[in-house]
Amino acid sequence: MAHGTATEGPPRLVLVVGVAGSGKTTVGRLLAERLGWEYRDADEFHSEAERAKMAAGRPLTDSDRGPWLEAIGTWMDEAIADRRHAVVTCSALKRAYRDALSAGRPEVQLVYLHGSRELLRSRLASRRGHFFPADLLESQLTDLQEPEPDERPLVVEIDQPPEAVVTAVLSLMGRESASGAQASGSGSEQALRAVTRDGHPELPGPTGESWRLVRGAQSAVVVQLGGALRDYVVHGRPLLDGFPAGSAITGGRGQLLVPWPNRVGGGRYDFGGRTLQLPLTEVERNNAIHGLLRWTLWKLLARTDDALTLGTTLCPQPGYPFLVEVRVEYRLGPEGLRTTVHATNTGTETAPYGVGQHPYLTVGTELVDSALLTVPARYLLRTDERGLPIGREPVDGTPYDFRTARPLGGLRLDTAFTGLDRAPDGRALVRLAHPSGLRGVDLWLGEGTRYVQVYTGDTLAEPERRRRGVAVEAMSCPPDAFRSGTDLTLLEAGATHVLRWGLSPWGPP
Repeated sequence: MAHGTATEGPPRLVLVVGVAGSGKTTVGRLLAERLGWEYRDADEFHSEAERAKMAAGRPLTDSDRGPWLEAIGTWMDEAIADRRHAVVTCSALKRAYRDALSAGRPEVQLVYLHGSRELLRSRLASRRGHFFPADLLESQLTDLQEPEPDERPLVVEIDQPPEAVVTAVLSLMGRESASGAQASGSGSEQALRAVTRDGHPELPGPTGESWRLVRGAQSAVVVQLGGALRDYVVHGRPLLDGFPAGSAITGGRGQLLVPWPNRVGGGRYDFGGRTLQLPLTEVERNNAIHGLLRWTLWKLLARTDDALTLGTTLCPQPGYPFLVEVRVEYRLGPEGLRTTVHATNTGTETAPYGVGQHPYLTVGTELVDSALLTVPARYLLRTDERGLPIGREPVDGTPYDFRTARPLGGLRLDTAFTGLDRAPDGRALVRLAHPSGLRGVDLWLGEGTRYVQVYTGDTLAEPERRRRGVAVEAMSCPPDAFRSGTDLTLLEAGATHVLRWGLSPWGPP
């Protein structure tokens, strides 16, 4: 029989495992509440003799655990036979223990809560009234055999609040987005694919750690610095003009732009009765550019083979005295790469907010001049010499009308477009096609996207990188929104903003 093989549909039972102090009980109960499922803790199946033995500081032996695991398995079989849904928590330190609970039960999805030795020790030291003494932690860590890829675990780090751990689990299961909305269809199927956990898949370099996602012929690489998207390859063909491993990020490639995309003129804006001054990061133009999180090391929150969630905290600071938690999920699916950015105001006052992301698309041409561009936008923003908007006008009759596919030629673009024409599913598609017209990549703009910036890279600091790709930037607001207020999100305390965009390759391999 298969060991812990994921089902084709959502699981009927979720088995949450981890050592003492990992928060199994708290996370299991919260997860069951969010799902509306039954909850059982494996500790309930221990005999009084076993409880007394552990309370005396004596670890259980394998012979002690045999009847205990059998009792849990019997209950799980009854739940499956009765078609009940449940969350079960159990330490299940060894592979043999997990096999005893999952072998022959394809309805079971394994969730592994991972934490550092120091964090686990500190949690146990502060715990009161539990029969498991803190000094047994070392014996558990000695016995621990972490779940292997063929067990298909969902792995979540515990160095975050229990509610965030549960949200990460639900996101990986495809049952719920980070904003709490129910997912369906292919998302649920995708989340149950093989899972691995590798804290250091590549040696850290100028961009910190990096993680590779794989699904079929697709692969993507995400880096820790700024949570940036470094690479996306389909059938061996790069679709991003990104940056190689070991190199610094230049030109904003793949970076997340939070809490504003593009520029704030002079870095100075008025909000909430105050005049605030941001650092000038585009000094030559006297602007603050592309937000405050580009050079922050983001934290890994959850990972599967084909999905990854990173997060960070935007703390109050000069020019932006607001508290915002930000999370980004990258997920490979049947249609390509999907990116979702959530930002939650965890402070006490309303915060100005905008978001964007800065990937450069390529279809394999030496320069972008011969590539065919489609931008389904009815308006463009005219800008001054500092890149700040001075007006909006229709694209009709201008060289910037790309509503019908045509070659870029020598046209220089660093242009924001709006008035996006959307399909019935609510998405607007920006397309970059090979000159043959037979293959290309679509960048779709979903929830939270009102503008798109298109940049041909003519002003990049590296002359050899100019016009090698087309930056197509999904944006929630236009440049200089902090000053103009145009389509600026007023993120109230406790509120969450969501931005969704993705890449869909098309044409023959």
